[in-house]
Amino acid sequence: MASTDAGVTGPTRARIEERTLRQDRWWLSPLATFVVFTAFVVYATVRAFMGRDYYASPYLSPFYSPCLGDCVEGASDFGQPFQAFPLSAALIILVFPLGFRMTCYYYRKAYYRAFWLSPPACGVAEPHSAYSGETRFPLILQNAHRWFWYAAVVVGLILSFDVVLAFRNEDKEWGHMGLGTLLMLVNVILIWLYTLSCHSCRHAVGGRLRHFSKHPVRYRLWTWVSRLNVHHGRYAWYSLFSVALVDLYIYLLAIGAIDDVRFF
Repeated sequence: MASTDAGVTGPTRARIEERTLRQDRWWLSPLATFVVFTAFVVYATVRAFMGRDYYASPYLSPFYSPCLGDCVEGASDFGQPFQAFPLSAALIILVFPLGFRMTCYYYRKAYYRAFWLSPPACGVAEPHSAYSGETRFPLILQNAHRWFWYAAVVVGLILSFDVVLAFRNEDKEWGHMGLGTLLMLVNVILIWLYTLSCHSCRHAVGGRLRHFSKHPVRYRLWTWVSRLNVHHGRYAWYSLFSVALVDLYIYLLAIGAIDDVRFF
């Protein structure tokens, strides 16, 4: 329920007129998040709407995988059921990985502080006079995070399949490995670490259990995911950068700005 008494200026809180008594540069963290995340959103949006330069055989950009729209030759491994879609093929599947990240518990903290200033930092008053939590639109959509996690698992499997295909050359023959293959492999590992360290994953493998001793397999999975969960925020940022880096590398290959570094 919304309340005008919420926050550090509420009647039950200490009467301190200053916005904060902190002497450190508390604003650096939300500012860095704002700049980096905004840069990624701008880059990803531009690339998604371009609708071209996303495939350089055998590499397919993760922004366009799976390519289900009107795709260039060789880019579609699952058919083109949305060939008549008038916009970029990336927009068909972008909602799923984007929805997973935007509803992620770690990213909520990051962009709540950096974009909505709710609150901008610990011990710093927020500018909002009322607070309704995640009970109203649009924040109520955050409750769909668990369902986006299931979609993220499917996306991870597809990206893993793309990595396997990246070990083929332009003639679809096995035995190829280039810098693009290595970058895609690192990217999919980071994406899986981010996906499997998710709080929803912990609930999926170990939630609603009253006796762990009666479910030894799920308990072992839960402990493994719990260890990954400690570094969930780190994996979130690493995978964000790796997705952009892989797409940029493939883009530069597609436009002929660079040549792929071949290992064998």
